[in-house]
Amino acid sequence: MTLMTFAERPEPAIDAAERPMLEGWLEYHRETLVAKCAGLTDAQLREASVPPSSLTLLGLVQHLAEVERFWFREILAGEALPDLYSTEEDPDADFKVSETTTWAETEAVWRAETAAARESAAAFGLDDFSKGLGSSGKPFNLRWIYTHMIEEYARHNGHADLVRERVDGATGV
Repeated sequence: MTLMTFAERPEPAIDAAERPMLEGWLEYHRETLVAKCAGLTDAQLREASVPPSSLTLLGLVQHLAEVERFWFREILAGEALPDLYSTEEDPDADFKVSETTTWAETEAVWRAETAAARESAAAFGLDDFSKGLGSSGKPFNLRWIYTHMIEEYARHNGHADLVRERVDGATGV
């Protein structure tokens, strides 16, 4: 069993104000996901965790790129954007990878979406409501979106822990 280290993952401040605390925890979880993918080949990143599950590390990164786009750009900023991977016919396509899906392409899309998410969020205060509406027909404030995104990453980083351990035995914090 190999212990993974996260030397470049930013530790959230323990004494920050609310917004920097929320942003710090979100960045921490974003970089945790990247660290879980580090050092693996494209083939390993496409490897399913435990059949019959088709969950892969690349699929998780694709999914989280789509989630970043949805919450920060479509809901918060009110942008009308197409989904990155999902379709009406296949709403879970963001989790699916092909034999040609690569880390370089997937990471580039994810990094672009996280950069766009930061830019969208910078224009809002924590109490400001989104320009877009959720399925309930109601807006969300930025505080709720940050909290949800931290939860989303934390949950999927738990999945990434298990997938990574299954792929090469690596574990870590």
